[in-house]
Amino acid sequence: MAHGDITHLEIPVTDMAQATRFYGAVFGWQITESEGYEGYPMWQAPNGVSGGALTAREDGFTQPRSVIEVDSIDEALAKVEELGGTVTLPKGEISPTSWWAVFTDPDGNSIGLFEGEM
Repeated sequence: MAHGDITHLEIPVTDMAQATRFYGAVFGWQITESEGYEGYPMWQAPNGVSGGALTAREDGFTQPRSVIEVDSIDEALAKVEELGGTVTLPKGEISPTSWWAVFTDPDGNSIGLFEGEM
């Protein structure tokens, strides 16, 4: 994936089992939990490139959120703040070779960032 590619879609849900059945049936996604990511069932889209996950709905996270790959989360978050956005979740580790963060743009949209390799 390259800088700027949408790599992942997170869908907040209240009932994980129901959502797994629903999205699996509607889109044909094989939604499964992976070791180390319990409670975060994921799928890969038919294009073999993008994918996503179902995640617990919580305050401040009630709408689907796209995750965009960047070369550097630190640089992207600095640019976000410079241009009037807000960092809502600072850079955090996913694995020893990957990280993520979340920002809110000036219009209130929540966007995730991904850096690294999975």
